[in-house]
Amino acid sequence: MNDKVVLPVWTIGLFIVVMNTTMFNVSIPSIIQDLQISADLGSWVISSYSIGYALSTVIYSRLTDTVPIRKLLTVGLLVLGLSSILGIFAHDFHILLMARILQSAGAGVMAGLGLVLASRYVPLERRGSAIAMISAGSAMAFGLGPIVGGLISEYWGWNGLFAITVLVLVILPILLRLLPKETGLPFRFDILGALLTVVNAATLLLAVTQMSLVWLAVSCLSFLAHLWHMRRGKQSFINPVLLKRNDFRLLVVIGFCILVLNLGNLFLMPLALANLYHYSAMKIGLTIAPGAVLSAFLTRYVGRWIDRYGNLRFLLIGHMVLSIVMLGFCMMLGFSPMVILLGYICFSPAFSATISSLNNETSRILPKELIGSGMGLMQLIQFFGGSISVAVCGILLEVQKKSSLLQAYRHVYSLLLVIGLVSVAMLFWYKLSVSEKTAV
Repeated sequence: MNDKVVLPVWTIGLFIVVMNTTMFNVSIPSIIQDLQISADLGSWVISSYSIGYALSTVIYSRLTDTVPIRKLLTVGLLVLGLSSILGIFAHDFHILLMARILQSAGAGVMAGLGLVLASRYVPLERRGSAIAMISAGSAMAFGLGPIVGGLISEYWGWNGLFAITVLVLVILPILLRLLPKETGLPFRFDILGALLTVVNAATLLLAVTQMSLVWLAVSCLSFLAHLWHMRRGKQSFINPVLLKRNDFRLLVVIGFCILVLNLGNLFLMPLALANLYHYSAMKIGLTIAPGAVLSAFLTRYVGRWIDRYGNLRFLLIGHMVLSIVMLGFCMMLGFSPMVILLGYICFSPAFSATISSLNNETSRILPKELIGSGMGLMQLIQFFGGSISVAVCGILLEVQKKSSLLQAYRHVYSLLLVIGLVSVAMLFWYKLSVSEKTAV
């Protein structure tokens, strides 16, 4: 495979898919107003896509062990493209939500297979740059998404956002021509394990968003059932070997925390700009964009630096910057919209470097036979963290009606700061465990 050609095209596809999240971020205020729904219900427009994206990501990644990448890509992008057409004509919250869930079922193919493709076909000495390029697509989407979303929402309404995602149908034939042909293995897919994974994630998210003890009990039972299934299954959907590795478990916790920070921040910034400063969707996009543009520009250098200086150094630097930005938002939000502009200029490149280093470190510690399932599970946990973050942020804003808007946002950012510090602690724990293993 010519990765110098394939990966840039793949990055464009991933850019479209990830932008499908950030475009809707800036349109949430408009959707809430047009459909007359609450903020916590509006958060489902994003969190439903994120959790579906996470689940489909791990399913596609797991399927690469037996099904050729080309077949999986075809199914995923067709589902994404056709469901986007449905969303163009959605004028009811339930139809909108259905379109977003169907989109997510196909969208995970780009993220799920991208890291597997890089890990499987790009040599280790260039893999950091390859993964950084894929992360650049995400970083650019996180920043340009608000601009594109704001522009389209301003002139064509939020339904027009779905038209952008239809473009993946143009990317599909190009990638099918460039991707290597693989021979499929005998199909052995743990359908029950996949279903249990979906139930685990969905019931836990419902327990959190609905603050329901009933759903929490159902979720606990589903996790127990999944644990029993994993112990008796020979080739379970979630590979139990991964969960026995302390280094992988620590990286998974870090990935969860990082996506909590990123998607929580991306959910809060547009709402803060709209509610505190009365910014339009277009103005919100222009405020958020510089950080992501800078992040995408720096990615070409970050990938090389990761390959040269190692993952742990950039994980540490990125964590420190993310925590400092969260602290700044806690203390200075409300002084000026420039606080958000300058904060995201620091936050976005730090997130991009952190997630690139994390994914590269994960691919480094995993043996080849565990890369598909390991990278898929890592992304599942990451995006589940993002889904939980968006849902919880929406709930926390909703329940703080007695507080001023400014105080409500500061309280939520304080929680994100705590999550960031927990991630820093996990990183030091991982660094210590790696040092001990090296010493032995």
